[in-house]
Amino acid sequence: MDVEVLQTRSRMVSIVREFFLSRGYLETDTPALAPSLIPESCLEVFATEYVHPTEEHRPLYLVPSPEIWMKKVIAATGRSVFQLCKAWRNAESTSRIHNPEFTMLEYYGVGLSSGDNIRLTEELFAALASQETPPRARPPFRVMSMCEAWTEYARADLDALSEPEAMRTACRERGLLVASDAAWEDAFNVFFLSLVEPALPRDRPLVLDRYPAGIECLAKDIPGTMYKERWELYVDGIEIANCFTEMANPAAVRQYFSSQSAKKLSALVPHRIDDSYASVFEHFPPCSGVAVGFERLMMVLLGKKSIAEVLLFPFEAFSD
Repeated sequence: MDVEVLQTRSRMVSIVREFFLSRGYLETDTPALAPSLIPESCLEVFATEYVHPTEEHRPLYLVPSPEIWMKKVIAATGRSVFQLCKAWRNAESTSRIHNPEFTMLEYYGVGLSSGDNIRLTEELFAALASQETPPRARPPFRVMSMCEAWTEYARADLDALSEPEAMRTACRERGLLVASDAAWEDAFNVFFLSLVEPALPRDRPLVLDRYPAGIECLAKDIPGTMYKERWELYVDGIEIANCFTEMANPAAVRQYFSSQSAKKLSALVPHRIDDSYASVFEHFPPCSGVAVGFERLMMVLLGKKSIAEVLLFPFEAFSD
């Protein structure tokens, strides 16, 4: 156990809290367990149960993000909020950037857009940077749209690939294997992860903005385009943060839940879905939220090679 890293982690947590509290954000402390979750087809979760001594057992789930609770707080208070807490993701191989249990920093700014959150996140990086922080992890951020990245690093026109067959054909023309009936999102991911993401610049933090609407998420659509108000932040080629301007349309949220629920039927760990959750957005203020993997953030700011170097008890170190 590296005592210096422990001290640095404590210092960084204090800086994060002061950063948001000084800007009027309310710190939340929401449950680690939930009786139902937001359906996300790309995630597997951990299931458990409450064993009642005399009544029927109740299924519960470790949250993959505090989002499901934090949005209820926003709807009830109309306040900007932040939280540092544990989150859990199942069925992912452990690696230098993956641990089944990790720390999530989430912050939602009422009245902010995803663009506003780029600037706020730059300020957060500046507050957390130290002498150990390499230039590649220091602001200012480089901002590039997803469409620009495809043009620059893969010589592909993303605007022209809005249909599933067009995206599948683009993959095949580059020698990438995709099923003949692959969904647009699946083919997009094959192309992006194979050709675009590995080529992204690493000299300083990169915000990849305006994600395609074909990748389902709870982000607001950009009218008249095939894109959403969503960005992801990369540092040294590693995804550190994900941001939306939040979708606040109950009907659209219900549609998302319906679509994702259908995809979750093949999940390794099925979970309950709260069909009433869309009602949270009936009186939901305009806001934008960011989710940051805190150990990944520490890793890049301290110039480390693996999150195991900033975790007190990495999963791989667990004994049977």
